[in-house]
This record gives sequence, structure tokens and C-alpha cells, in this order.
Amino acid sequence: MRPVQRSQKPQPELPTELQQVNLHAAGIDIGATSHFVAVPSSGDPQPVREFGAFTRDLHQLADWLQSCGVETVAMESTGVYWIPVFEVLEQRGFVVKLVDPRQLKRAPGRKTDVLDCQWLQQLHTFGLLVGAFRPPDQVCVLRSYLRQRENLVRSATREIQHMQKALTQMNLQLHHALTDVTGATGMAIIRAILAGERDPRALAKLRDYRCKNDEATIAKALEGTWREEHLFALQQAVELQDIYQEKIKACDTRIQATLGTFADRSEGAPVPKRSKDKGRKRRALAPAFDLHPELFRLTGVDVTSLDGIESLTALQILSETGIDVSPWPTEKHFASWLGLSPGSKKSGGKMLSSRTKSSANRAAAAFRMAAQSLHRSRSALGAYYRRMRARLGGPQAITATAHKLARTFYALLKYGHAYVDPGQDAYQRQHRDRAVKALRRRARELGFDLATNQGKLSAVAPA
Repeated sequence: MRPVQRSQKPQPELPTELQQVNLHAAGIDIGATSHFVAVPSSGDPQPVREFGAFTRDLHQLADWLQSCGVETVAMESTGVYWIPVFEVLEQRGFVVKLVDPRQLKRAPGRKTDVLDCQWLQQLHTFGLLVGAFRPPDQVCVLRSYLRQRENLVRSATREIQHMQKALTQMNLQLHHALTDVTGATGMAIIRAILAGERDPRALAKLRDYRCKNDEATIAKALEGTWREEHLFALQQAVELQDIYQEKIKACDTRIQATLGTFADRSEGAPVPKRSKDKGRKRRALAPAFDLHPELFRLTGVDVTSLDGIESLTALQILSETGIDVSPWPTEKHFASWLGLSPGSKKSGGKMLSSRTKSSANRAAAAFRMAAQSLHRSRSALGAYYRRMRARLGGPQAITATAHKLARTFYALLKYGHAYVDPGQDAYQRQHRDRAVKALRRRARELGFDLATNQGKLSAVAPA
């Protein structure tokens, strides 16, 4: 720890009518190797100091803030370097606000870390900074496990691609004969190849009875060149795939144990059945335990009743947003935080742009994936997605449907009412009724009346 000399440039005096909201506020500029901290000038003769990034330095930082009478702290979300500082200060009882760096880009004349922390402290003193949302610690633990699982699944998928590449290089067209190379038939054949079997007919006899293609077709696809270097690559890919599968199972065990620590909100109600999962094939990288009853116990409502939202998708969303949606007053605030709401860039009463803001929100990505899965759904949301796709195109239709999914998901968590799908026919009738109502209103504005004749509309001039 060492004191930092303050800038000699005179600071402009603020108007007296500005009321200080946070009298005991501090600002921290986060760095990889050191952190610059600014406190009110009344708290210390040297109000700006630099601290290291080691854990001992962070506790010294917290001790100094307490000695200065600081109650609340603002810091920028710089990479992952802010996480240890945030956790230490939160454990010591400070009110910590994590600030989006985009809020500070408009501040002119800040060229050093010292001025950065001073500017943070000044803005936070006058209540001009809005803290980013961070779920409770219990949800953060679940989120960490799910993000680790996502990384493992991504790595396992990469090894499947390596397996397919090695097979293709040997001209073994197994992926054309089988729907899934990593299924029961595919893995049995691959492991037999690695064990030394080269006869295509003997390999084809490992076919599972549920496989669509016959043994002759599979044997024909297994005629190739058995080059040693490609077999070596295939063996390593299979071994790595097995390792990742073990790690994913271990991660599922931790996730299941963490879910058991959450309070039961179902009030003893029976778990509702999921009719839309009947006959659906289980995903290869799905969790090893049944998520559906766990989700119902956590939320008290069947969130998977919403079309497009599967159990794992719902858990990913809840791990990012938390179980309690009270931080967002309405569903509009929730959709805006996700980055799914239309923009409102206006000037002179003219709409310049309605594009949604760019966002790396993982919950928004999950809603978009759920919306994309509705392209063949016979539900009302599926009909909405197809209508939006015809009007706006694929990307905008996905965003619009994800926006509707997010608002409905918010309502499920807030009010606890079960979602009932009206069906695509009811949605189409409702859309037609709205269109006819709009036509009647427009016709009246033009001085006409709409008459219905054998199910057809025709404009009639008033007598």
C-alpha cells in the first residue's frame, strides 16, 4: 500500500444545489496487478491510494475503507479481476455496486487510474451510478457449476467432431449410415475398431435393433482405409470424450446437491406431468438426474409448461436471473435487462432505430435458443414465430419470440400461475379478429362500412 499524490489540477466546484446521496462513498479502479481507491477528502489526508491484488492487500484495502468511514463502494466490472475485490468487500459489510463501464465512457478528461477512481467516487457520491444485477450467493454457486458444465459439454462436443474427422479421413462414412455417431450403435462400432476389428460385416452386426438402416448399409459405410495415424487420432478423441463424460457426471452431482440447498416453494403440491415430453428422445449430454421435479420444487410452478423451455434451459435461465424476479418491477424491465426489448432511438419525434442493444447475457441466449426451437411447434408461440419470420426474417423473428418467452417466463415466476397453451388455431383466429377490427376502424375513418358476405369482407359506402 502506498499513498498516491493527487492531481495538481484544480477541481471545479460543484453547485450547492446538488445533494450528495452517498456521503460515505468510495470508488475503486480495478486492475490486474493493483487497484486504485478514492475516498472522500474528509476521511483521510491521502484520499487516493493504491493497493495490490493479493488477498492480504485486499483485506488491507477493506481495513482502510472502514477506518475512513466508507459505507458503499463503486467499481467497474473489469474482466474477472473485480470478483475477489467484490467478495472481500461484501463479506466485510460494504454495499458494493458493480458499474457497467459503458456508463463512464461519456466522462471526459480522465487519462489515469487515479482520476478514474476519483471520478467513480464523485459520481457515486451524487447517486449517478446504477449497480449491475448480481444474484444472491446461493444462485451464484449454482451458476458457477452450470457454466463449468457448459464448458465441459462444449469440450466434449469438440471431441465428437474430432472423432468424425478421423472417421472421414479413413473414408468410413459412418455418419451417413447412422443418425448419431455417439449413439449405442456408433460407439459400439468405434470401440470395436479401436480393439482391432476391421471386418465391415462383423462391425455391422453390432447394430442396435432400433437403428433404421440395416446391416448391409452399415457394412458398406465401413469399407475404408485403416491408416495408423487416423486410428491414433480416433483413439485419443474417444478417450478424451470418456474423460469429459466422467467430468460432466461429477458436475451433475454437484448441481443436484446445490439444488437441494434451495428452499421448497412448491408447498407440497404434486409435480405436474409433462405430456409434451412423452416419446421424446433423451439428449445425449442431458443431466444424469431428473431436473423437472427439482425445478418445480424451486419455483413452485411448472416453468417447463412454456413451449420451447426444456428443463435444462429453464435451469440455465434461473441460474442467471435467480428464483426471485423482484429486482425487475415489471416484465418490461426484465426483457430490457436481457437485451430483448426493441430500441427507442428517437430524435425530433422520428424513430431512428429500433434495434435491440448488443448483449452477452446468457439468459437471453437461452431464450433465443428456445425461440428457435419453435419453428415446427403447433403451439400459439410457434404460430407467432412463423408469422414473425414471414414478416421480419429469421433473426428478428427469433428475438421477437424470445422477448415474448421472457415476458411469459417472468409472469410464471412472479404470479405462480400455470401456463396454458391456447394452440396455433386459437392464435390464428385471434390474429384474424384483430386484423378485421383494424380494417373496420380504418374503413370508418375513410367513410366506409365493412360488410360480411359468405365469410368475405367487402367495403360498402354509407347511404
